Amino acid sequence: MNDSRGSSEKSKSIDIAQIMKLLPHRYPFLLVDRIIEMDGDRSAVGIKNVTYNEQFFQGHFPSHPVMPGVLLIEGMAQTAGALCVANLEENYEPNLVYFMGIDKARFRRPVMPGDTVHYHMEKIRNRGRVWRFRGQAKVDGRVVAESEISAMIVETEE
Repeated sequence: MNDSRGSSEKSKSIDIAQIMKLLPHRYPFLLVDRIIEMDGDRSAVGIKNVTYNEQFFQGHFPSHPVMPGVLLIEGMAQTAGALCVANLEENYEPNLVYFMGIDKARFRRPVMPGDTVHYHMEKIRNRGRVWRFRGQAKVDGRVVAESEISAMIVETEE
């Protein structure tokens, strides 16, 4: 992706370095490894390669590791947050993106080490700095989780 924000071009990929410029999240809570598709501010597909080394597998569950559903929702939200910030005016310096709501969340299948999760996010609407998205998390093309989320970009004081 070129660095121009507000572009309506379809971009093919945003790597982890660019994601870290768009989002304040860091390991172990950065849950998007790459954005493989972005269509303006309308939609994005992010990916997470799930490995056995993830910290949450130490306790969820040691003998049967399953990615917590709430982290799938967070990964969807981070993909949507990167989409929001990437499409703001060019001189905008990203601050924080806060969850405002999670609706219609459903968990369909477990996600385990070795899976690659694709977060498919589609904008429902935005007004100012408030955005609403519909999302699905998929593994091998099968829906593992889905939700509608709303978020707000907030200005912080340094």
